[in-house]
Amino acid sequence: MSQIRALDPLDAASDLPRDARSVLELAARSMFQLFADTAEGMMVVDRSGRVVWISEGYKQFLPALGLKDEADFVGHRVEEVVPNTLMHEVIATGRPILVDLLTNKAGTFLVSRIPLRDEAGEVIGALGLVLMAHPESTMQPLMKKFAMLQRELDDARKQLAEQRRPKYTFASFIGSSPQAMEVKRQARRVAGTDSTVLLLGETGTGKELLAHAIHAASSRARRPFIGVNIAAVPETLLEAEFFGVAPGAYTGADRKGRDGKFKLADGGTLFLDEIGDMPAPLQAKLLRALQEQEIEPLGSNQVIKIDVRVIAATSRDLPALVAQGRFREDLYYRLNVVPIRIPALRERLSDLEALVEALEEDIARRSGMPHREVTPEALEVLRRHPWRGNIRELRNVLEQVSLLTDDLRLDAHHFARVLSPGEAQAAAPVAAAADEARTAGPQPPQAPHVRPLAEAVAELERRAIAEALRITGGNKLAAARLLRISRATLYEKLAAWPELRQLS
Repeated sequence: MSQIRALDPLDAASDLPRDARSVLELAARSMFQLFADTAEGMMVVDRSGRVVWISEGYKQFLPALGLKDEADFVGHRVEEVVPNTLMHEVIATGRPILVDLLTNKAGTFLVSRIPLRDEAGEVIGALGLVLMAHPESTMQPLMKKFAMLQRELDDARKQLAEQRRPKYTFASFIGSSPQAMEVKRQARRVAGTDSTVLLLGETGTGKELLAHAIHAASSRARRPFIGVNIAAVPETLLEAEFFGVAPGAYTGADRKGRDGKFKLADGGTLFLDEIGDMPAPLQAKLLRALQEQEIEPLGSNQVIKIDVRVIAATSRDLPALVAQGRFREDLYYRLNVVPIRIPALRERLSDLEALVEALEEDIARRSGMPHREVTPEALEVLRRHPWRGNIRELRNVLEQVSLLTDDLRLDAHHFARVLSPGEAQAAAPVAAAADEARTAGPQPPQAPHVRPLAEAVAELERRAIAEALRITGGNKLAAARLLRISRATLYEKLAAWPELRQLS
């Protein structure tokens, strides 16, 4: 006992209680008194959250809280007299909040909250301490860092939300032709459902834009829109890209694991572009995910339930691929619930003028160049072009022409420079008439037998790809290896030359 008496911080001269219980009670009273003396304010609430006691120091904050005296505070529920308090959370969970910033109309305070327990360990209330009033003055560097981190977190959340928000609406799908109006009618109708949609159409017709628009008009609009281009992802990575990776699934894997596109799109929409290029081994797993609405990450035995609406798109002939055994028939029927065919640009040339105007405005906005006017003669030249790349090709041509001249009016002769030789020759009478109206001076001699270098290189590439596909029997992966280019690069080239697809 002499050793215990020597450790007594209260009164070394007095005799200590003989039992440990009394020692603990004395220690508790000592700590309570220490808190009351050192804290700027202290309160005690019971298990129902009512204030039962406040220290003399705490009374200094009552006027700032809009209260006249102690009677307006004690006996009331703590959330009624202290805005933004978390005392009720401490009572409910039994876990302390040792350091926190509390901000309300009385100011900003550094506070601590500790649960109080009875002999059986049950929470009977909580102790709240104001450690420091107005810490923004005495803890300015820490407060600045906290504010900076909060801003960075808010910015990151905003950027993430922007990336996953639909970029386009039905207003973005430009056109008033009967074909365009029918596409929008079908898309608006299906947007109100959760049905799987299959968008069909040539490359560059606006399939991804329409997918965004369907999501934006659906009940899932506030949830993520996640898109993945299957042709652009290496075959060996597709499973992990879709279904995610469990922690430590393989050497070098992230110890925290990685969510796949299905998990990221949970509650929202998953857009599968170029679905016709999905490898056969993965088609069965995709079918299960669509049917059961559940996935199994790579390297995991855990099945995760998901809620995802799928919109698929392809420029390929899926029924032909099914007939060839290169695409699962059951997966095709699962995707082909609501098919929407998007017409090629040459099938809705009445929309060409509106598309040109909208694209010119967007090019000017993005590039900082002045807005260009396209003359009726130039529009006539554009109508004669076959537009194998559709609206994507149209935008490319308009951007090229805008970069090659400072003229604010784009005439027929401007487009003759960038169109292929066949279209350029067809445009020659229109371009000549426009030139004659603009100037009577002599025209420079033409050299039709000399092809632009870019066209010559493109033709060489086209022939090399055609030969590689012929040698490999249409196997794109083998053809890409033979050409020493990536599979994704080969798909980009094939998108530019649709006539080569029959070789694959």
